[in-house]
Amino acid sequence: MAKAGSELRLDGNGNPVWLLLELTYQCPLQCVFCSNPRNFADYRRNELSTAEWIDVMRQARELGAMQIGFSGGEPTLRKDLEILVAEADRLGYYTNLITSGIGLTDARLRALKDAGLRHIQLGFQSTDKATAHQLAGVDCLERKLGMARAIKAQGFPMVLNVPITRQNIGQIPQIIDFAAELGVEYLELANVQYYNWALLNREQLMPTREELLRAEAQVQEARKRLGERLTIFFVIPDYYEGRPKACMNGWGAIHLTIAPNGNVLPCSQASSFKDLEFPNVRQQPLSEIWHDSPVFNLYRGDAWMPEPCRSCDEKEKDFGGCRCQALLLTGSGDNTDPACSKSPHHHLIQQAVELAQQPPQPTGTLIARHASQGVNLETAP
Repeated sequence: MAKAGSELRLDGNGNPVWLLLELTYQCPLQCVFCSNPRNFADYRRNELSTAEWIDVMRQARELGAMQIGFSGGEPTLRKDLEILVAEADRLGYYTNLITSGIGLTDARLRALKDAGLRHIQLGFQSTDKATAHQLAGVDCLERKLGMARAIKAQGFPMVLNVPITRQNIGQIPQIIDFAAELGVEYLELANVQYYNWALLNREQLMPTREELLRAEAQVQEARKRLGERLTIFFVIPDYYEGRPKACMNGWGAIHLTIAPNGNVLPCSQASSFKDLEFPNVRQQPLSEIWHDSPVFNLYRGDAWMPEPCRSCDEKEKDFGGCRCQALLLTGSGDNTDPACSKSPHHHLIQQAVELAQQPPQPTGTLIARHASQGVNLETAP
């Protein structure tokens, strides 16, 4: 169990609520902000089997998990997706598919609905063809537009998820109008979080403060105009907020991510900790991993916190911020998240923000997820 001073709290009453299954890291896209591990090809030959994924879902349900996300990479590249969705529905999960839309067809959408899929989150880059190609690394806009319409035609509740960057932030009014015309229930305009490829491209991707303020005003105007027709979430980068995000409601509090090879992670970015040996569902029961694993207990609660977190009256709101961001920017996950203005490392964030105010460099400097490790768009199902 969690060590003294690190009690689990919040919605799960000490148990996981949300289960994210990263079924595969294969993907037909080459997004310049891809959040998958940069060594994702290493996972390809060791993916869990259908039976192993089903056992993971059963164990997590017994622990108390209620919501399940099927993600990747691109989860539709798994031919057993319908089987997994059907079993998740049978077990009582609320099921959500997180997809690029590439790999979906009308027939497959019908099969997934029949299997019990409740909700779809469709990743989208832009309504402008050139911008979508630039950010996704392949020409996929028309296919995505068609699949967005097909998802709504099947009657699925849907989130249109648009990672916001300097390249598409000026297109927010057009994106909002498209979402409203399509009839989606939710539009998530989430500024990119800077991990993996997004961190490599941070200088080119991060919007300026002025662009963010303009976009926020456009979102507010659209909310008034559209009313209840469309719920719009606008998530600004914590680089501009002065306080860190409450990442996953705290490390090991309510969330479980299972990587394609069966590694169990407190969040999808935790594999950034190269010095940690993550437990694996092939070697240990999930209950034992969740309650007793040194990895999951590492940053639970507040006993691990350094100053200024330990004496901060906001520590129960932000839980010290993101451990992965602290690691990637300061070299140690033990440090206060540098997104916090109280952090002794906050100057690293300030430097990045200052760079973002400069004129953008040529688009050719964007580093795409490596094409040699992806999946051919034309051969995707």
